[in-house]
Amino acid sequence: MVDFVAGLGLAAVMSLRLLALFGLVVGLLFAGQARAAGPCHTNADVWSAQGLANAEAAYAMPWTPFGTPEWGWRPYLPLIQQELHTRCGAGTPIFASQLAGFQQTHGLAPTGLLDAATFQVFRGVWQERRPFVMARVGGLCPEPPPINQLGYLVAEEEHADRLTRLLRRDVLDAYRRLVAAARAEVPEVAADPELLQIFSGFRDPEADAARCAQQGNCDGLRRAVCSPHRTGTAVDLYVGQAPGLGVDSTTPASREYMARTATYRWLVENAGRFGFVPYIYEPWHWEYVRPWDPAFAP
Repeated sequence: MVDFVAGLGLAAVMSLRLLALFGLVVGLLFAGQARAAGPCHTNADVWSAQGLANAEAAYAMPWTPFGTPEWGWRPYLPLIQQELHTRCGAGTPIFASQLAGFQQTHGLAPTGLLDAATFQVFRGVWQERRPFVMARVGGLCPEPPPINQLGYLVAEEEHADRLTRLLRRDVLDAYRRLVAAARAEVPEVAADPELLQIFSGFRDPEADAARCAQQGNCDGLRRAVCSPHRTGTAVDLYVGQAPGLGVDSTTPASREYMARTATYRWLVENAGRFGFVPYIYEPWHWEYVRPWDPAFAP
């Protein structure tokens, strides 16, 4: 804990302590609610303590899941809930119970507590669903598709923050089905034509390499020398943005803001129906991995 805060300024430390205090209050609230009737509070006699601990950790756990310090794991909660097949909150007994089942399935001690080791297993599961990542693990950098396999976006599909032009044609078809479904099912998306617009699609590998060299930010996390965008199957979707931050800001506050939106939560639960899987670190980044299957349920 001391090592974690040593490099932070006084204002940042005070903010983190306030968040921790808030997390404790939330945890106590969840603990009180555990006695109430409801599907998320069954097995409270067994898992209420773990629920309290998870509620606190969601706000207060210091860790570095992607190489830089973070405080809590709220930006990742929707994906974790989806993997556990529950919409119950992090502080509920059912969340802890489902988490223990996941841990046991993957050879971990079934504590029901979300810790760094458990998160790394989640991360591995999600990354293995991305064929591009598995190709990179094998030392391959996939070639871009022939130009005749690429299709043009229309103006209404491009986000004004950063215009893009092309996607692989089958991916573009799947994207359009996804957007149509979201507009029919999510009032937030239906009311705002900007939501789910694309601000990055196919990127020419040579242009991407030149940009990497110029900006020096291809660290494999924010951007990569061999990017999935070269395949024409990756899309960066506008899911909202925190005030004062960019559409692809990777600050924890930005990513948590996006993770709370109805648009992102719908994607987590439904994008798989249209063949898309997420990149956990970037709520806006999705990759097409399979033909459209309306019956698919992740």
